[in-house]
Amino acid sequence: MTSRDVTSKLRQRVWNGSIPLEIRLDKGDCRTYDASDPYLIQFPRISYLGLLIHKLHAFFSNTLIYPDVLPSDAWLSYEGVPLKWHYPLGLLYDLYSGAEPAYPSSTFNHMDPSPLPWRLTLHFSAYPTDQLVKLDDQDKHMHDLFIHSVKEADYLRTGTGKTVMFLSKEDSTQLWDGVKSHDFQLYNPINQKLLNPQGAALRHIPVRLYLPHAASDNEQSPGSLRVVQGLVKAEMGSRQPQTIGTALNQILPSLFPSRRSALLAQAVLHGAVLPLSAGVEDLVRAAAYLDGWLHVAVVMMG
Repeated sequence: MTSRDVTSKLRQRVWNGSIPLEIRLDKGDCRTYDASDPYLIQFPRISYLGLLIHKLHAFFSNTLIYPDVLPSDAWLSYEGVPLKWHYPLGLLYDLYSGAEPAYPSSTFNHMDPSPLPWRLTLHFSAYPTDQLVKLDDQDKHMHDLFIHSVKEADYLRTGTGKTVMFLSKEDSTQLWDGVKSHDFQLYNPINQKLLNPQGAALRHIPVRLYLPHAASDNEQSPGSLRVVQGLVKAEMGSRQPQTIGTALNQILPSLFPSRRSALLAQAVLHGAVLPLSAGVEDLVRAAAYLDGWLHVAVVMMG
């Protein structure tokens, strides 16, 4: 099997990854005494909860205290933490669910099934505007957030961002339609154009690291995060491939003092601990999220 075949197979597995969700209406928004039935769905890991707001509004509309609320009034939380619409579901789950990540060797796979289904709470009041971007009823804000992130990733990869800017209107529409409908046949041809621009070398890899930390006196919001990124080249000196270990050592040397072994923290992508020897270019081609970024959760050890 060629490296291209391996990449394609991994990409398909990442695309097919999903998380079972159990979404319940907050009691403060529910007019029935014993709470409403939950909304159950197997939702793609790489997709966005913001794309669910119309279905959630329709499902719970008959049990809402205030029937005139709009889909854009909806927001989701987990144990009091508002969940950001523009973060992929898989990243949110890796950051907040408390599930143990899978390890490269099945011998050390301590994955705890207890957090599944992931139980979330749906709200239609007291919108946390200081923590969440408010969506609109036509998905325009969700679209704009996604495209902005795609442009940022493209700029890092090529140094210009022209690949996204020069997409035809049909290609741009097809990309977003593929995201909304979770249709690989629509999404992948356009994504491949972004990953393999003609006449442009791969300059940097789009990598963002997410570090949960406790709220301080000046930052009372629960579930607060520190988001870190740096310029990660595809290759090091002497044309040596950059690994996730060398990249983490460069960006967060205090948490990743070794390039080869995880001593203090682990890097988690799509629910699995990344081997530090994995090449960043291989990862971005096989396991990037829909916007082209490697959104990596940093989990402390011990």
